[in-house]
Amino acid sequence: MAPFVTQANLAKRAALVGLTACVFSACAATAAADSHTEYVYVGTLHQQINALRFDAATGKFVDVGTVAQGLKSTWVASHPHLPVLYAVNDDRDKEGSVTAYAVNRDTGSLERINDVLTGGRGTTFLHFDAPSSTLLGANYNSGSVSSLAVNRDGSVGALESTIAEKGSGPSPRQTDAHAHGVTIDPSGRYALVPDLGADRVFIYGFDRATHALTQLDEGAPRAFVMPAGSGPRRVVFGTTGQYAYVLTELSAELQVLRWDAAAAQLTPVQTLPISRPGFEGVKSGAEMAMSRDGRFIYVEDRGENALVVYSVDGASGQLTELQRTPSGGDKPWGFAIDPSGKWLFVANQRSGNVSLFRIDPKDGTIADSEQSISIPAPTSIAFVK
Repeated sequence: MAPFVTQANLAKRAALVGLTACVFSACAATAAADSHTEYVYVGTLHQQINALRFDAATGKFVDVGTVAQGLKSTWVASHPHLPVLYAVNDDRDKEGSVTAYAVNRDTGSLERINDVLTGGRGTTFLHFDAPSSTLLGANYNSGSVSSLAVNRDGSVGALESTIAEKGSGPSPRQTDAHAHGVTIDPSGRYALVPDLGADRVFIYGFDRATHALTQLDEGAPRAFVMPAGSGPRRVVFGTTGQYAYVLTELSAELQVLRWDAAAAQLTPVQTLPISRPGFEGVKSGAEMAMSRDGRFIYVEDRGENALVVYSVDGASGQLTELQRTPSGGDKPWGFAIDPSGKWLFVANQRSGNVSLFRIDPKDGTIADSEQSISIPAPTSIAFVK
């Protein structure tokens, strides 16, 4: 759909996004009072987005309630500078879309700005590339990846590119390609796409000037081949840019890969199971994030309802398990570390709750804050100041 274009709506959008001028002393006082306060938005499987108001200084939150309804917003993401939230419509039976919402900083409520189709079905992941103001989405059901420009006011702009993937694997869930994430490499020239169905990490060119994804080779797509049946789900880079870390969903493993940006190639370094030895249940890796300083990686072991912390060797890139602790619920689906780096919110989908953990910045370990809130089938977390 096209964005609102009336003068009244443009004025409303500017006010909601915080672009209008204000009296300096009043704004400064408000900023000081709210410097530790942010909104935590929770995507769900139940066609709604919920919100919490969170004080990062005290670690306390209050329930704002349901702030949007109607779309299957399994993934939410935020603008890095503006109070704007983005949400997918993860409908496997029709073309997916991304909706932009202006955040009311006083109440946490959302006001729809616009929405744009992604060119693929089952849009299930979003990444905001700040240097290029681009939203990159993985379309799980159609096995494709898309890039959308973001306008200066935070609204979603044009769909710039969609690339479909091909491939399959030995699992019943791998009859077709299923893109499950998008990560831009530290050079900003490449996009890495873990594909659960194809057992590949596809590597595409990315042009920050045009927001477009491109195939690097005229023949077969450039890709790193993962073990058959592993089902890659997420990719993150270490702070040096030399190593990439891939979390697999089906085999529940972490692969450490060396990244050669000059050649746009990956080579294996280390493989670690995230499940405990002797675990006989259904293995499942869900989410992964790197600490800001690059010293630790946090992983969701969905098969065992656990969070696992690893230390990162800066020189070799290799990982060592530090801690394993319960996720605070059943079937952890997603999590996110808040901007302060001190708190981790976990969306436990099956038990219908979001749990809060405290991060020790010195040793990287986490501790359950004993705070949890009921939200129907939560799946993803995003923060807006």
